[in-house]
Amino acid sequence: MKDSLREQFERLALRLAELDATLADGHVASDMKRYRELTREHAEVSSLVERFDRFSQRERDLAAARTMLEESAGDAEMAELAEEEIGAAAADVDRLDLELQTALLPRDPDDARNAFVEIRAGTGGDESALFAADVARMYLRFAERSGWRTEIMSESASDLGGYREIVFRVDGADAFGALKFESGGHRVQRVPVTETQGRIHTSTCTVAVMPEPDEAEQIELDPSELRIDTFRASGAGGQHVNKTDSAIRITHLPTGIVAECQDDRSQHRNKAKALAVLVARLREKDRAERHAKEAATRKSLIGSGDRSDRIRTYNFAQGRVTDHRIGLTLYKLQAILDGDLSEVIAALKAAQAADQLAALESGGAA
Repeated sequence: MKDSLREQFERLALRLAELDATLADGHVASDMKRYRELTREHAEVSSLVERFDRFSQRERDLAAARTMLEESAGDAEMAELAEEEIGAAAADVDRLDLELQTALLPRDPDDARNAFVEIRAGTGGDESALFAADVARMYLRFAERSGWRTEIMSESASDLGGYREIVFRVDGADAFGALKFESGGHRVQRVPVTETQGRIHTSTCTVAVMPEPDEAEQIELDPSELRIDTFRASGAGGQHVNKTDSAIRITHLPTGIVAECQDDRSQHRNKAKALAVLVARLREKDRAERHAKEAATRKSLIGSGDRSDRIRTYNFAQGRVTDHRIGLTLYKLQAILDGDLSEVIAALKAAQAADQLAALESGGAA
């Protein structure tokens, strides 16, 4: 372990002593908000310090075993015991070292949030809309496998059953933390259903994954900066779609960002859904701008998350899926399209962690 990391854990040990003293003060419990924050920090810091203590102990055990081996000349039994302990202690040291480094990695506070997933057809006409529908189905099935709930916020269907655009909400533990890697450009190479000569076409769609803001942290919208239009819903949805102006489109005038919803019979509920999507898009805009500034000095391993980035290709002829950010190719295309994304997401998380570890060891910002 590098000296810089040891120093961080030594500082954490000092912080734990401070927290012990603070929590022992009976007056702290009178401020419940501060008390909860301190107890949460105490649990996190004590876990890290305990793990570092185990690491330090196994380092001492390893050193003692090596000394014993040096002193066991002529004693085969003692030498064998020493070698066994060296192997076990060295394995524990390596494992605990990696665990400790990973535990120090900065956590995205948005990871635990619910997510909004926005998918738009790109180049390729009707085929791109059909591909957008396939990608939407992939995420909806992945959410189902993960035990998450989903709710369609808005959709614009194409003539052949695809989507020009669809936005849905994913409600579940760490939904954004898993799905955030999906933001970017997705490309499909296959023979479209509309192709009569069997030629392979390339089509695209774009995905944007946005964390759902906490109500307490939501952006305050100035009503004077919003233009709210009502219109008659179109497409699938029942007889009411041609009879009531229940659909809502909200435009944030300063940025030009638009959100609309027409899936509910109630204009009020459509407005609430559209506002929720608008706030998430505004928050994602702020987030993207902040990350762009950070990326000016250090490019993230998994890409900027900008929807113009081509992140993945789905090749039907070869039955493969390739994630271009980490060079991962899997020959399980149908399983992935059926929602089996766990291997892809695990690889992306591992790549991100490796990049953060490298930055941590070099003393840079991850």
